[in-house]
This record gives sequence, C-alpha cells and structure tokens, in this order.
Amino acid sequence: MELLQLFLKSIFIDNMVFATFLGMCSYLAVSKKVSTAVGLGAAVIFVMLVTVPLNFLLDQYLLRPGALVWLGEEYADYDLSFLTFILFIATIATMVQLVEMIVEKFAPALYTSLGIFLPLIAVNCAILGGSLFMQQKEFNNITEATVYGVGSGIGWFLAILAIAAIREKIRYSNVPPAFRGLGMTFILTGLMAIGFMSFGGMLSGGDSAEPKKELVENVEPSTSIEEKVEIVSDSTEVEQIANDSLTQTVQE
Repeated sequence: MELLQLFLKSIFIDNMVFATFLGMCSYLAVSKKVSTAVGLGAAVIFVMLVTVPLNFLLDQYLLRPGALVWLGEEYADYDLSFLTFILFIATIATMVQLVEMIVEKFAPALYTSLGIFLPLIAVNCAILGGSLFMQQKEFNNITEATVYGVGSGIGWFLAILAIAAIREKIRYSNVPPAFRGLGMTFILTGLMAIGFMSFGGMLSGGDSAEPKKELVENVEPSTSIEEKVEIVSDSTEVEQIANDSLTQTVQE
C-alpha cells in the first residue's frame, strides 16, 4: 500500500512539470506533436527507471557520509558527497547514450523527429531532479527508489502528452495573435498545474484531523479544581470584608 501511495503521489502530487516545473525546455519544444511527445516521454520513463535506482545505490554505498564503512572501519569518516552532481550526471549521460543508440537503431524516424532533444535528456533537469529528490527523501530501499523513479517518469510523460494533444487541437482554433505559440502553451500549463494541485488532498485527506486530536489531548488545564476552589473562597472572603467595611461606614 505504501508503494502504491508513493507511486500515485510521484505521478499526480509531486509531478515534475506541474509541481516543480522541471524539464520545461523539452516539455515546450517537443510538445507540438503527440507522436514525438510519446517517444520522448517513453525515453524519459526508461532513463528515470534505470538512473534513480542506480543513483540510490551510489548514494547509499559511496556518496553519503560514512557510506564507505563497508570497505572497513578506517573508511567510516570519508565523505564523498561533493561528488554527487558529477556521478549522478555521469550515470544519466550513460543511460541517455544507450537510449539514443537504441532509438537510432530501431526507430530512425523518431530519432530524426526528436533531433537534438534526445541527447539533451542527459542535462534534463527533470531527470537530475528525480535523483536529487530521491536523495532528499531518504528512501529505505531500492524498491522505493525504483517506484519513485518510474512514477516521476510517468508523471512527466503524462504532462507532455497532455500538452501535445491540446496543442494539436488548438492549432485549428481561433486563438488571438497575442496568445499564439508559447504564450498559450504557458497559460495551458498553468491551468493544468492548478488542476493537478487538486490531487494534493487525494492521499492526505485524513491527516488533518490527527494533529488536532493530539493537540486537544496534550492541552492541560491551566488551573486545577483545587485552585479554582481556592480562588472562589478567596473571592468570597474579599466580598465579606468589603460588606463589613461598607456596613461600618454607614453606621458611622
């Protein structure tokens, strides 16, 4: 259940395009036709499927402080976290090169239509962002990292597929000249981002009641019953003294 929740959350709630606005360069440039958008989206899913788990292993056994303890106790104090960006990008670039070779071999038409944007997946901030977010979330095992990588890739795929389908339809619409091209694309992206924000309560709808319950349970009364009785007794005595003083004044 937790893996399913993580999968759905990475697609709809933490969507790379609509939540963090990563990978916008390829998202805007290759979303003019659905066919090219599907090809690039599938490539992104494959790259994130492989790179996020690989980078998880690199982070666990090489990069984070104390990760080299498996080599011996003398390596426990080593910290190679400064190599994070270099190794993550190197892993991504290797996988992108593999994808480029496969696409060029088996789908030359798609390779030609994608053009320069296929090798640019290596520097796609959505791909690198997936690995960095994985490191930030501190997953417990490689299965969670894999599920997150696949979900993030599918989320990016759905985003570019949706905008490509809309842009193909809107090409035949009467759009005002000021909004044609990227102007309307940005507006549509913003509207879809607002729509995806509605998924925010899908997996956290019941969480809001628990803190309130804990807050009520943790609140202690400011005064105990005994203190209240003492306060009432003191006020009664003060009232009696005041009445006696007033009676004495009237008699005089």
